[in-house]
Amino acid sequence: MLKRIVHIFLVMVFVTTGASLGYYLTRQQVFALPQHSVELGLGVAVLGALLGLLVGFLVAPWLMRGAGALIAIIEQYLQKTPTQDIIMGSIGLILGLIIANLLGSILSYLGFIGRVIWILTTIMLGYTGMVLFVKKREDIIGFFANLARLNRDKPVRETRASNIKILDTSVIIDGRIADLCASGFIEGVLLVPAFVLEELRHIADSADVLKRNRGRRGLDVLNTIRKESLVKVQIYENVRGLDANAEVDTKLVQLAKKLSAKIMTNDYNLNKVAELHGVTVLNINELANAVKPVVLPGEEMTVQLVKEGKEPGQGVGYLDDGTMIVVENGKRYVGQTISVLVTSVLQTAAGRMIFARPRQQRENGAGSEVKLLG
Repeated sequence: MLKRIVHIFLVMVFVTTGASLGYYLTRQQVFALPQHSVELGLGVAVLGALLGLLVGFLVAPWLMRGAGALIAIIEQYLQKTPTQDIIMGSIGLILGLIIANLLGSILSYLGFIGRVIWILTTIMLGYTGMVLFVKKREDIIGFFANLARLNRDKPVRETRASNIKILDTSVIIDGRIADLCASGFIEGVLLVPAFVLEELRHIADSADVLKRNRGRRGLDVLNTIRKESLVKVQIYENVRGLDANAEVDTKLVQLAKKLSAKIMTNDYNLNKVAELHGVTVLNINELANAVKPVVLPGEEMTVQLVKEGKEPGQGVGYLDDGTMIVVENGKRYVGQTISVLVTSVLQTAAGRMIFARPRQQRENGAGSEVKLLG
């Protein structure tokens, strides 16, 4: 159906061209026709239209085959050409034609010679722009990438210091930062320095399976935050003023001081070093401990003992949030779920530990005391 439409369109073009040519020849008095002979002029136009119809029927199929072959060659060439080259070449061609069009308005005053120069200039500038943009595509893309990076870094410098939080490798690999961002408790800008991203990449490429999995998990966490969270995440590549030979932790502290920002980490050593330099640290482990339910001595709870403790007779269980419960004389209840009474709570840098004793033991002990008193 499409071929028929194109065929009819080409024939109509030839008919219109033939009629116009006949009318033009009549107006220019190429033929010796009587003056004011409108009928003869109309006849010449009709004759031209008929000749155009005949030529159209004969030539249109050849033109369609030639156009199809040319399109196939162009399509085959474009399939081999990288998309980047096609885009850059098109941009260069358009810019070259725009410049040539601006020159055409000046050259038009030179008459016929100016038009010839304008046509040659158009061809030359279009070809030059296309070739130049294709050959210099890497430099052009790098130039615009630098501009985008500068615009991306600009909001960081203008953001209030309290809203800038620098992520270190440990907090990214930990993964809980994604849940915090999704919950809406984290505000401002999360900054990921380029050297932290590079360290993550090295971990993800490690030969050790465990390290490789941790590195890939960190990269997945970053992608999740950037795509699904409302918190803005930026990759910061401006390392000017930082010690190039320093370790990652040292660079983090230097960058935090430079931007007057805070550091989010799970690293205990980085936490202490940053505090010595006067840098505010947001430790997710401390946050997790702070939001755990408060347990007081004498409180009763139910726990499943899963293993023996380090000391003789101890049993160890865990709450849903991972808090360890050490039960005195609980070894014989390992594998069972029992009621215990809290005796004391120990808060450490690594977390919180709860010490307890079986409630049954206390009741038995109380019964024994009563029996003895009796």
